[in-house]
Amino acid sequence: MPPGSIMKTISESSPAEIYDQLFVPALFAQWGPAMAAAADVRLGDRVLDVACGTGALTLAVAEVVGPHGSSVGLDPNPEMLAVAKRKHSQIEWVEGKAEALPMANASFDAVVSQFGLMFFRDRVVALREMMRVLRPGKRLAVAVCDAVENSAGYAAFARLLDDLFGPTVGASFRAPFALGDSERLLEIADEAGVPNAQVMRRVGQVRFESINAMISAERACAWTLGGVLHNDQFALLLGEAEKALRSFVTADGSIMFDIPVLILTAEKA
Repeated sequence: MPPGSIMKTISESSPAEIYDQLFVPALFAQWGPAMAAAADVRLGDRVLDVACGTGALTLAVAEVVGPHGSSVGLDPNPEMLAVAKRKHSQIEWVEGKAEALPMANASFDAVVSQFGLMFFRDRVVALREMMRVLRPGKRLAVAVCDAVENSAGYAAFARLLDDLFGPTVGASFRAPFALGDSERLLEIADEAGVPNAQVMRRVGQVRFESINAMISAERACAWTLGGVLHNDQFALLLGEAEKALRSFVTADGSIMFDIPVLILTAEKA
């Protein structure tokens, strides 16, 4: 993205478009193949992506199942689905909640969900619903961010927010990392009646074109810092971030660091 274009993107785009244009390439798109493999998605399968957002994982799964399979993306946010539909009109995009999936029992060969479980109103019910629509002998795969402390770049940013603006702002940013604990994930799965659940840890990368791009994107994110910082605070944050995050800046000026992810998997009996 050319210099300065990120501010134009943010000023002219909806939250769903900002998510798709900035966060999907920087973080989310890379997980499609890993999630498809974790759920043992195969050619010809019918797969449900719960909390699909703008469709990054749904599209990746569609590539794996091929023309004789099907990929269904479900999300409660119609703006997210509107962006997703522009990418692939042949995929079935469904508006609905994870806690009340509008699908029949045992109707999918795999169920996947990435970076949504931490935001569900009732995580136990959501997992129970995912298992309900899964066929016996088939697999579930659900990804969440590991603890923020385990990602050096995001941990530094979270500490900076705490130092500059206090714990309330820091807590807003930490929301996506709320389930970064393997034992807690297994407890939720057990409560939901998910049999033989396992959690594996995988490491990906976050990459934005610059510190400015990262901070601007986070400020615009409706699910974390959106509406939290006023202009003077944003200007202060940008200046301080240049110092606090400089160790993560690469030779081309982009900012890059690892982010570990926890993937909960289970096979339906």
